[in-house]
Amino acid sequence: MVREAPPPDRLCSVCKKDGPLFCTDCCRIQHQRHPFHRISQWTGSFFQETSLINIGLHIHLAHDGTPCPSSTEYSSDVFQWSDTNDDIDDDYPEGPFIPPVRDPDQPAITVVDKSGVHSLSICYCHCPSALSQDMQLFQAGLFLVSFTRVKTAFTFTVLDDFLLDNLECSTSAMNYYSKIRRLTSSIFPLMVLDRYRELMRAARQWQQCKLYKWHGFAHKDVQPKDGDLVLFCPACPQPGINLDPSTGTVAQPNNTPSWLMTRYLVMDGNFKAKHMHLVNPSDEVSLMDGLGFMVSDERYKSHLAIAQDHVQRSDCNNHRAVNQANASRQRLEATGIGGYACAWHGCFVPHSMVDFQKGKRQMNMDYALSQVLNYKTNGISRAITFYDINCQYNKYLKDRIASSMYLSIPIGMDIIPGIGLWHVHGHQDSCYVQYASNFIHGTGRIDGEIMETLWAPLNIISPSARGMGTPHRKEVLDYQMNDCNFMKMICLACLVAKFLSRKLKEAIKGAAESKLPFDNLNETAHPEMVILWKAEEALAHANRAEDPTAMDIYEVRLEKGKYRHLLVVRQV
Repeated sequence: MVREAPPPDRLCSVCKKDGPLFCTDCCRIQHQRHPFHRISQWTGSFFQETSLINIGLHIHLAHDGTPCPSSTEYSSDVFQWSDTNDDIDDDYPEGPFIPPVRDPDQPAITVVDKSGVHSLSICYCHCPSALSQDMQLFQAGLFLVSFTRVKTAFTFTVLDDFLLDNLECSTSAMNYYSKIRRLTSSIFPLMVLDRYRELMRAARQWQQCKLYKWHGFAHKDVQPKDGDLVLFCPACPQPGINLDPSTGTVAQPNNTPSWLMTRYLVMDGNFKAKHMHLVNPSDEVSLMDGLGFMVSDERYKSHLAIAQDHVQRSDCNNHRAVNQANASRQRLEATGIGGYACAWHGCFVPHSMVDFQKGKRQMNMDYALSQVLNYKTNGISRAITFYDINCQYNKYLKDRIASSMYLSIPIGMDIIPGIGLWHVHGHQDSCYVQYASNFIHGTGRIDGEIMETLWAPLNIISPSARGMGTPHRKEVLDYQMNDCNFMKMICLACLVAKFLSRKLKEAIKGAAESKLPFDNLNETAHPEMVILWKAEEALAHANRAEDPTAMDIYEVRLEKGKYRHLLVVRQV
């Protein structure tokens, strides 16, 4: 009587909103294309969680969900299978999670999906033209953790979801997989198989595959070069990409504005992105060394090995960045990171981010500067760099570059040093006219402080990357910075329409209001003095690249009164 009785009713936690209860056969057939749904079985008094593998569901590959005609491993009467109490509990135990079935004829693998951790029975295609088993699983949307002995796989959906959570919510792999375990079993999450390490490894590989596909290297034999797997600013001048290469040649028209062939850069360091020493550094494998924003490891270490560490004390004000450049941290492999971004739009420059070992030393920033000035700058004639301590850093820059075989500056490129408008007021008065953007021809209205805003979202993910392996940490930082540039790129049109158009109107109005007072002052001044001032201004701007003190002509000149002693007598 028990065998002839109808099978117990089944309830799907996903399908229950759209349909009634299922019998066993209907539940199995209905979920042939939905293997990641979670079902419950009616016991007579309550619904008990179970699994689709418990009702005989098998996943058939390469034949649109139907059994392979060349396979002998699968019996065609599986759909006639019905519930029975004979030995089911031994092979398919009940519970929130069904362990993998160790059956060589019907192999089962652990699959991690957004809905939880599942155990699925996989039936491969055995036709003569069939792909390998790993490729069949890839076509089914499963990313394997291992390729020789397949035991665990992640769905493409869960990997995309984790990367998006990591970018938007700064969710670590540990917290994300903890959520997956609780989705699988809210009462006993610790009983769910631990695939945390597998998730980190699969997410790294998946992230690399995405970058190769997005940048056109997935189906080519051409190997990417330094910085080729990340995005740069679409509005900054890049000859051959968004600028005619002939524009930057000697034959360029005389009316070409100077700012068109100028790269505006801001450099800074971030001491929140620390990194601890590795336990087993020999076990680390890099998937994209130097292909993102972080510089390639081998050449950078070679530069540090021969670079001279000059202890420099500031002769300006007591700058923290200068005086703490030699402060070491014993338990840290890296005390922070430093690099470059475009000063106008705040996009990180590819292959320009370096690790600090003992604070913000000049040898670190020198290498970053050399890389950024050689990144797609063929034809760029000038670079304006903003740095908090440029008055000290720029003193012997050319001597340091000339003495190193790993540093170089494009021939004919002028480097104009500048200091951000917020930091420059912490310097001596002479630094204001020498390095403030207000006195640099062609910069427009720019503050040179946008790098500070870029560190804020990066600091959220930095603590979780502190204990990672060196290659993994660099890949995480690369992916975060690449997403920052991507969001800037897709929002650039809205930025132009909403903010830049308003600022343009304000600038036009401000220029008109300033023109009248300037014309009045120009008319009242002696003509010979006006000619002299213009000549001094032209000479100062021509010499500022070699000698920033040439800008001292803008200093306010005060002379002491001739009759000071008379004033003193009167006061007495």
